[in-house]
Amino acid sequence: MLVLASPQQTLPTEDLSNDERWQLVQRIISSPAFHKSARLRDLLQHVSERALHCHTCELTEQRIGEALFHKPAGYSPLEDSSVRVHVRQLRLKLHEYFNEVGRNEPLVVEIPKGSYVPSFRRVSELIKPPSIGEAESGPIVRAGTKNGQLGWIIAGVLAVICAVLAATSSPRSSLVAAYSAPWPFSAVFDKRHHTIVVVADSNYGMQRLLTADPGSLEQYLRNDLANRGEVAKLAALSSPFQEYVSRSALTSFADVLEVVSLMKMAGPLRDQVTVRFPRDLRIRDLDHDNFVFIGSPGSNPWVSLFQDRLNFRETEGRVGESAKMFVNAKPLHGEQAQYVGLRWTGSVGEDYATIALLPNPTHDGNVLILQGLQQEGTEAAGRFIADEVSRNQLWNALGEHGSDAVWFEALIRSRTVSGAPSSTALIAVRRIH
Repeated sequence: MLVLASPQQTLPTEDLSNDERWQLVQRIISSPAFHKSARLRDLLQHVSERALHCHTCELTEQRIGEALFHKPAGYSPLEDSSVRVHVRQLRLKLHEYFNEVGRNEPLVVEIPKGSYVPSFRRVSELIKPPSIGEAESGPIVRAGTKNGQLGWIIAGVLAVICAVLAATSSPRSSLVAAYSAPWPFSAVFDKRHHTIVVVADSNYGMQRLLTADPGSLEQYLRNDLANRGEVAKLAALSSPFQEYVSRSALTSFADVLEVVSLMKMAGPLRDQVTVRFPRDLRIRDLDHDNFVFIGSPGSNPWVSLFQDRLNFRETEGRVGESAKMFVNAKPLHGEQAQYVGLRWTGSVGEDYATIALLPNPTHDGNVLILQGLQQEGTEAAGRFIADEVSRNQLWNALGEHGSDAVWFEALIRSRTVSGAPSSTALIAVRRIH
């Protein structure tokens, strides 16, 4: 068995270059799956180097966050999940490596669930050719069962099993390998990236109304609005109220519908999709991966980070006293300078939404934003982009006929009845360069 060095066998740094486990790590981070994932390369090297030097006591979530993610000393991993998110992504990348480029590696490395300490093993010790009887009647090990910690290792060396059994890859792997999401979902659901769907925070919208404060991402991350104006007055009358509006995670029915639709579009890639609440996100999380943001800045403040790159920008007067609108920064012929939506969600009339696809801050992934002025608009944006006919209309309006590598924004109008969109229409489009 190939195991990590014992405390008495601690390896100095200069000796790692001759260690076959470290050599495996170097091959992995040099593979195509890691080319655009600098953070994951650093993470794998960090945990492997610490483990090979028997400093496993340093491989806790908090200490990794402080050493590698530049978190402040003593930060709370309960409030900042970025280490957990990146380790989950690393497990996916390792799975991809051993299922493709590294399928003939003599060693495998895994990071068991619930741990941050990598484990190195020889393939020959993990798998032995089963007899015909064992192949027909042996137990199946799946992730999530009592023995599920071995599930991803088996998947990672699937090609070796296939060679022994003279079979092809599993149906699930074949589906993933062959699947391509329809445009524009193909830009945010792909085999190389993890995708994080960030829903709106209904409590944040309620706090803005109670305080008449437009709010900001900075205020949101500090949870300032929970201690201001009418929120504080109500909290004084009912102590559980402030805790409820500042700690509970509530989103809208429209967002739930969007998530269901997005998972359908992700198809076999849905295992690489995570749904997050905006309060659990941190600015460094945006450096990599694909993202889908649901809601406008008034309910999902992370969207405000991208507003200056858009032509149609949400704005409003005094919070709660005037309808929100999209301002058209550069109106073209026949377009309006402003598109005013519903005063309140649940009323009858017209609401507007935008669909935007643009690169993430480090340009190694994409961001899809579905934002309505009210919930009805957000739901309409999701319906529009989920419909094949509407997507073709958008594609034709952008004038793209040879490549799906296009960033854009589109303005959608919806007619609403009883709190739901009854029809949608494409009003305007822009290319994002």
